[in-house]
Formats: sequence, C-alpha cells, structure tokens
Amino acid sequence: MKLSRFLYFIYYLRKLDKEKFSLFLKYALINGDKTKLSLLSDVFTSVLVYNISILEYFQFRYFEKDSSEREKWAGTGYLYEYQLKMNPKSTRIYLEDKIKFLNHFGSFIKRKYADIGALESDHKLISQLLENKSGKLVLKGSHGQVGAEVEVILCNDYSPEALVDYMRKGKYDLAEEFVLQHPALMELSPTGLNTIRVLTQIHDGDVNFLGARLRVSVNSPVDNMAAGNLAACIDMKTGTVNGPGVYSDITKEDMTNHPVTGKAITGFKIPFWNQVINLSREVALYMPGNRSVGWDIAITEKGPELIEGNHNWCKLLWQLPVKEGLKHELEQYL
Repeated sequence: MKLSRFLYFIYYLRKLDKEKFSLFLKYALINGDKTKLSLLSDVFTSVLVYNISILEYFQFRYFEKDSSEREKWAGTGYLYEYQLKMNPKSTRIYLEDKIKFLNHFGSFIKRKYADIGALESDHKLISQLLENKSGKLVLKGSHGQVGAEVEVILCNDYSPEALVDYMRKGKYDLAEEFVLQHPALMELSPTGLNTIRVLTQIHDGDVNFLGARLRVSVNSPVDNMAAGNLAACIDMKTGTVNGPGVYSDITKEDMTNHPVTGKAITGFKIPFWNQVINLSREVALYMPGNRSVGWDIAITEKGPELIEGNHNWCKLLWQLPVKEGLKHELEQYL
C-alpha cells in the first residue's frame, strides 16, 4: 500500500463534512446490509484500496458493490494523480487563475471583463462594464473554486468609485459582464447560469471527448454539484440530455424534471450543440500543454460562451449522472 494513500486519508479526515458524513452513514445503514462497525471499517479500507475519498464511498454506493464494481470508479486520489500528469503545474496556472485564463483565451471570450488593477486605474473601463446590456456584473475571486467567491450585483447600485471600493472590501479581483443565457435554459432554471461541462482529452495531437454534462441550478446563483445542484448526461452526438438530473447527495432522488420549474431535464436539447463541440475542440488545442480539461460553456441567444477551464475537473460530475465508474476511459491515456 502506497504511503500517499494514508496521507490522503488524513487529508480527507481534516476536510470531512461531518454533517454530510453522518447523513450518508445513516442512509447506508438503512439501505445496506452492513453493521455500523463493518461499514466504518469498509470505508477506511476502501479509501486505501481504491484511492477514493471518504464521502465518495457513499456517493459511489460502495456499500452496495463488490470489488469488481468498485475497481471501475475514479476517485479523488486517482483523479488527482491523473490530472497532475495530464496538466503539469507549469501550464495549469492558466486554468487555476481566472484572470490569466481570460487573458490567454481572450480571443474566445465575448463578454466584457476587467481585473481590479485595470479598474482602479481606468474609471472609463468601469463605466463600460457598468453599462453592459445585462445590467449585472459577476464579481469573482480569481482563484475561487466550486462557485465560491462569486457574487452577482446590479450595475445601477454602484458608481465607479463604489464598485472598486466594494470589490476591495469583498476581496474580489475580477469583474465580468453577466452572461444572459439562452431562453430555453432560462426556462429550465432561471436562478443561475446553467453551463455545459465538456471534458476533452488531448491524445496524439487530436481531441478526444470524455463526455459532456448539463449543470442545472436549483434555487442557486451557481450550478456546481457541490453547491447542491443537479447534473445530467448529454448525448455527444445529438446534444440531447439522455438521463435524469442527479445530486451528489445520495439521500435525494434523481429528477427527470426540474424540482422548481417543472421543466423537463431528460430530453432537453442543448442549443447550438455543434458550435459547443467546435468551441471545445478549438480551446483544447489552443493550449495542448494541458491535456485533460473540463470546459464550462454557457449558451446565449447568439451561441456558446466560454466561461472557464478546469484542470481538476470533477469525478462526481463525470460519473454520477451515468451511474457508472469510468476509470477505464482514462487508463488508455496513461
């Protein structure tokens, strides 16, 4: 057993959401056939053997699976090691830092944006941002993860001086024009920007697609699964959602329709699908030093809009919607 697995386990313990662990443990005891002691023992063993996190034991439903099924799932430890090989630290900086990302991929970006340094030195630039068509700005921390350090504000509430002051106080270093999503996605879920996560893998100089997922907000300004939202699988050929929306919370049921709006998730057709695929291929080849990336793409009335790229794309978002361990799809690239 690798020493790293024990170190990972200590890390998982330190970061563990104890309330969620207790909830999942109770669920597994009710729905499985293990005693509490045997379940806890199995959690510890599985983290070491299968290179998963503590909560992933439940999210991957290991309490129902035998060893052959467990082997199929790519967990946090496995993905960390895989993505470190595919996206070296020397090149992933352009994906970790949202400001560097926007500057590097600027030719693919349609919305207006500016970092705090530019805003502090150019009030004309602030005025241009505040006068954008949407009437809103998205303030971000350039190193925020899973929707953290993000706030949407109304432009009419701020003067140029007040905006800079608010960003300084909130420790935001990036302001972006709010993206107005396509009416079909607005009808599906209006509370947040519902993006498409397209997973690309560079292999032999070409782009392979590991899949695509629709991220659906549920009474949330962000669409991340970690924030309690839904994700559904998209058929790569047709751009149609071919399964229900799923939560990362195992106690919640899958949703064929949105729980608030009632609009169908299963069968939802992604507008401009061919353009989404073409954009994903272009940006993947624009920085081939990062070989395995999850691209977040919004859909507007005029077409797809690149939001960001993720070197540490999520194993839950990838596997839970298809209810299948997909580790085998990565092993061919190692």
